[in-house]
Parts: sequence; structure tokens; C-alpha cells
Amino acid sequence: MKSSNDRPGGGGGGPESPVERHEGRDAAPASMGAAGHVGHDDPWYDALASGWGELDGTGAPAPVVPPARREEGASRAGEVYLEVQRSAAFQEVRSRYRRFVVPGLVAFLAWYLGYVVTAQTAPGLMARPVAGAVNVAMVAGLGQFLTTFLLTWAYAWHARLRRDRAALDLRWQTQELTRGLKGGER
Repeated sequence: MKSSNDRPGGGGGGPESPVERHEGRDAAPASMGAAGHVGHDDPWYDALASGWGELDGTGAPAPVVPPARREEGASRAGEVYLEVQRSAAFQEVRSRYRRFVVPGLVAFLAWYLGYVVTAQTAPGLMARPVAGAVNVAMVAGLGQFLTTFLLTWAYAWHARLRRDRAALDLRWQTQELTRGLKGGER
């Protein structure tokens, strides 16, 4: 197997270890990468592992995190997102989400805690047989799984019918508003 720098890799039989490669003591000569630093020819390596002990061309270690640049368009894009967040359509999507999630969460947690508390405080009730070796605790435990699946299905159904279309419309509006801005694209 060949690595991104055309040297055999993976076997560990060479003169250096992977740690030495990342500490900048690479035995093979490194080439100038597309990003302008000494590295490997693989663009994925440059994007994911830049700064791992590599040199920046001047002999100094390359910075691990590139310095953040602040652009004027980015603040205008932020204003667009704040405007959308304040809009009635966004508030409606959030309220529909909360109207489903809060009662669903409360009901599910009450059911779960009720099961746990009953198992601890009324072991005789939970040990009562229902059918053969199956007792109340087993039925209630399986009911936990069933209600989890039902709640997940209900959440997906509610999202599809009540929120997804409005959220998609908001997304398109936001993209249209930020399209012309210099900092609006990623």
C-alpha cells in the first residue's frame, strides 16, 4: 500500500515511525503543497492534518489553527439570520416544535420514571405473572421499547406534516437573502 507521499506505508518496517512523520522528522523530502506549506501532495491530507508538526516553509512550525478572518459581509449575513429568527414564520416553526416535544418528553419521562419507581417500590406487583413465565415487569419493560418506537414515529410524522415545509421555505428565503452578500457563502 502506498501513502499520499508515494512511500510504502502501514507496515511500520521503514526507518521511521508514524510519530516521527508527524513531528516533522520525515526521512523523505517533503514537497510544497497546494496550501503553500511544506507537506504532502494529497489535498485531503493538507485539509485534515495541516499543522501536525509540519513546517510552513520558513522553518517555523505551521500554525495548527489558521487565524480567523473577519469579513464585512459576514456581519451582514449574521443580520439576515437574526432577521429570519425574529420573523413570524420562524417563531411558528419553533412553537410547533415545542408544542409537540415538551408534552411528548413529559409523558415519556413520566412513563419511564413510573416504571422505575414501581419496580423499586412494588416488587410484588411487578412479579405478578401475566402469562406463563411473563410477568408485569417484563410487559412494562417491553412497553418501554414500544413507546420509544411509537414516539419516534410520531415525531417524524409531526415533523413531516407540520414543520418540514415551513422550515424548508425559511431555509430558501435565508439563502436568497444571503446570496448577494460577500460573506453569505461558505
